[in-house]
Order: sequence, then C-alpha cells, then structure tokens
Amino acid sequence: MATPSGFGAGGVEVRPNWFTRNWKWAVPFGVLAMLLLAVAFVGGILFLVESSFQHSEFYGQALARARANPQVAHRIGKPLQAGWLASGKVNVSGSSGDADISIPVSGPKGKGTLYVVAKKGAGVWTLVTLQVEVTGEAERIDLLQPDESGPGGT
Repeated sequence: MATPSGFGAGGVEVRPNWFTRNWKWAVPFGVLAMLLLAVAFVGGILFLVESSFQHSEFYGQALARARANPQVAHRIGKPLQAGWLASGKVNVSGSSGDADISIPVSGPKGKGTLYVVAKKGAGVWTLVTLQVEVTGEAERIDLLQPDESGPGGT
C-alpha cells in the first residue's frame, strides 16, 4: 500500500527542511547580505585612505595655505572646505617619501581642485607644487609664489 504524500515509511510524517520551506526569501536575503558586506568593505578602505590623507602633515599645510590665500578667497570664497575623496598617491618609507594628490575644495562662490606635490626628506615635508584650479577658469593660482595681485585677486 502506498503512503500518502508527506509521509515516510511506516506512516511517519516527513517535514521539509528549513531551507526547502524558506528558500524564496532566504536566497535574495543572502545575496543582499553579501552585497552589503562588499560595499561596507570597499567603503571602509576608502575611509581609511581618505583619513590617512587628511591626517598627513602636507595635507594640513596645503589646505592652510589655500585658506589663507586672498585670490582663492576671492574666487572660491570663505570658508574654504576640503571635499571628500582626495585622489593621488603617497609613498613614505621612514623619514623620506613623496606625495602627489588632488583635493576637491569648495566655498560659497565656487569649487575647485587643490593640487599638491610634496617631498619628505629627513622627516620634514616640503611642498614642491601647490596650485588651485578654480572650476571654469583656465589659469591656476600658484600658492607657492608671492601674491602680487593685491588683496582682491585678479
């Protein structure tokens, strides 16, 4: 005699396992969880890189000079804020190293990019190139040259 569906040998009921009963929501949930973990991992790496840029000595020097420059204040405005996701490279080995980064900046009057090239020797960072490119303008502001245009800029 055949046993009814859902019953095993001897008439004992056989219940499907948890995954068989719940696969329709478990599979999408698992995929979503994996995607969220991947995004969190990439976001964590980006945060660590950005944080290391922001806490470097040359980054602070460059931003301070840009904020103090009257031409930058005239064209981008005050307060000058550093944007998120500086890009470039930094290589440090002991007391020497080099950096070449670009930092997005913005103010009430506009936006731009702060370009920084720095060298580290004997434990001291020296700015080699420091320029601000204002969005929509062809000429860059050289922050390592003395300001000859006066307090209002050009």
